[in-house]
Amino acid sequence: MTNLDELRRDPNALAAHYREFGVADRILLTGHSHQAWPDVAREGLLEAFADAAEEVDTKWDRAFAKADELRAGFRALLGDPHGAIALGVSTHDLVIRFLSAMDLPRRPRLVTTDGEFHTLRRQLGRLAEEGVEVVRVPATPVSTLAERVAAEVTEDTAAVLVSAVLFETARLVPGLAHLADVCLAKSVNLVVDAYHALGVVPFALHDLGLTNAWVLGGGYKYLQLGEGNCFLRMPAHAQELRPVVTGWYAEFGALADERRPGQIAYAAGSDRFAGSTYDPTSHYRGARVFRFFAEHGLTPEFLREVSRHQVGFLAEGFDKLGLPEDVITRDRETPLDRIGGFLSLKCADAGALQAALAARGVRTDSRGAYLRFGPAPYLSDRQLDSALRVLREVVNG
Repeated sequence: MTNLDELRRDPNALAAHYREFGVADRILLTGHSHQAWPDVAREGLLEAFADAAEEVDTKWDRAFAKADELRAGFRALLGDPHGAIALGVSTHDLVIRFLSAMDLPRRPRLVTTDGEFHTLRRQLGRLAEEGVEVVRVPATPVSTLAERVAAEVTEDTAAVLVSAVLFETARLVPGLAHLADVCLAKSVNLVVDAYHALGVVPFALHDLGLTNAWVLGGGYKYLQLGEGNCFLRMPAHAQELRPVVTGWYAEFGALADERRPGQIAYAAGSDRFAGSTYDPTSHYRGARVFRFFAEHGLTPEFLREVSRHQVGFLAEGFDKLGLPEDVITRDRETPLDRIGGFLSLKCADAGALQAALAARGVRTDSRGAYLRFGPAPYLSDRQLDSALRVLREVVNG
């Protein structure tokens, strides 16, 4: 088991489990983009190869067991022990299947915000070009965002698609329970993107009032599962839907059913939104990392404690630098307990600052006007302090 005092030490006690990524020797503040994998992830990759070599085509029973283990990991994070979880290689893959199940000819309106991740921003923008009505609600002020989105929900709305944590600014979106109630009352599907919450912000659906929502997410970032491990949690009424974009795996559970001429059959449960033949290697890796988290007590509550300490450390240290606000600044109005897993810094030229930091050994990431410092539980306070000192040198020239 790991505790916060251990993680604050120099070197960080958890770093020993990430030797392959060299986290003790590099300042990897790319936690909001790509966290390091623990060394045991290699075990998952090797196990996938061994099962394929031994079983060949009959490997799929073992692969499906890994998929179920992965689903169980996501269910635990969502506090949803019996939830239906569809898996996909990307959130885009899952969003496409979801949208294809919507009755857009009858309800041609989609409501979202202008602060969504690129998966939704681009795909919904393209649908708008084809005549689908897409309403984008301004993401600021975030304090009233859910309320303002709810006001746009009409009888001809097919779905509402919003984030739990805004990917550019790290701000937590309050009021999602109210939005869920409004959507339920009007039989509108609510999709909550939890990708930027899981692993740094506890996200128990019952506590959040989101048991009737779809939840989208993945393990590429804070969960350290690597690529190819995305999920779509389905509410109970999903069993009534028939996605147009559908793979033959969605028929597995219905193969024994009597076929109806002219009608495609669907399996029950999460398989209803399944795709087709896939590379199971990512599920082996993801399942092993989930076990690693359990072995070291990396629970959602503990990870939130670590994240709040690290983001607070960075915010306080940044303020002490006294850097020119026309070059780089941060949001000081939002309390730090309403911030997700990274410190978002608004810059005159975020891309240039990111490149200059990288040249000096500090890896960050940027989106638009925002430079993002994304810490991770394997980093020490000393490394965070070093990153801030390099930032001061870069900005001051």
